[in-house]
Amino acid sequence: MNTVPELVTLHVWRTSRAALPRALTRMALDPRRLRATPGVRFGKLLGTGTGTGFGPGDADLTRWAALTVWDSPEAAEGFDASPVGRAWARIARSAVRVDLHPLTSRGEWSGRRPFGDPPGGRTDGPVLALTRARLRPARALTFWKAVPPVAAALHAAPGLLARFGVGEAPLGWQGTVSVWRDPADLVAFAYRHPEHRAAITRTPTEGWYAEELFARFAVRGVVGDRTVLGWAADGDPETLRGHA
Repeated sequence: MNTVPELVTLHVWRTSRAALPRALTRMALDPRRLRATPGVRFGKLLGTGTGTGFGPGDADLTRWAALTVWDSPEAAEGFDASPVGRAWARIARSAVRVDLHPLTSRGEWSGRRPFGDPPGGRTDGPVLALTRARLRPARALTFWKAVPPVAAALHAAPGLLARFGVGEAPLGWQGTVSVWRDPADLVAFAYRHPEHRAAITRTPTEGWYAEELFARFAVRGVVGDRTVLGWAADGDPETLRGHA
């Protein structure tokens, strides 16, 4: 389906270390239940990383996420009362929901194009960038060696509000989420920063990915505890006033 969804949500939960066994149980049981939730067009349960390295040693075992593509905003309103929403609410210490609208999307995820073919619309507010890739096992080591300079540059990038790694499995399924104050800051980092530009240049020649996706979204609202996202200390909460 190439129809652009009106709403994509990113739910992120912070749990205690003591809740790790229950979180891992949820990660085993809930992917199928998420996809079976009424109104869900595409859904993924994700582990997260701290965002300092985006590699296998970067796992954050107290933060978990669900990325969900909805048939309609009305369908999304039922998530908190769904079996998946209730199960995670029981073990979460804090939580946040980010409401998104696709602006651009390139590539596939599990053989699908979950965000359709967005026309590349413009937004004056914050944007979220999502990258996701399935690594070729033979190329994973060279990929992980290339990551640290990019992660270090991202940490200091102007306009960055939040960033963390995401993945469907501990190894081989890599992704990043980053939130930016406006599209210009994202573009400046993605295409002008030397470390990131070098990584982009190496991607086709290194053949790191068996499957990849890059998508950009307008942030329509952030509801809940922004610190769960690792919101930057100098990221002004007023940035999103009027969207939440």
